[in-house]
Amino acid sequence: MSTSWRITVAPAGFSFEAASGMALMEAARRAGILLPASCRNGTCRTCMCRAKGKARHLIEWPGLSLEEKQEGYVLPCVATAESDLVLEAPGARLEGPKPVSSG
Repeated sequence: MSTSWRITVAPAGFSFEAASGMALMEAARRAGILLPASCRNGTCRTCMCRAKGKARHLIEWPGLSLEEKQEGYVLPCVATAESDLVLEAPGARLEGPKPVSSG
């Protein structure tokens, strides 16, 4: 049985389910929520946000200092939920409709 967690994105109030082991950014994208992103491999820090709850990084040393990790910061592109979470991601937005091509 697969576990999933409820993720709430503050301050917007968006929410989505993240399956255990799935990167938070990917789970958000599947739910139509876009988190700030660039490299998607844990080095650029564009997606860095504070998480309230329990998360685990999928790589041993993502682009965060030990102090940032201790303060609750995560990189959603390479982090997975291990409990329900609140992500403080002010740059999050809903994915807009796809443009319709003419022709």
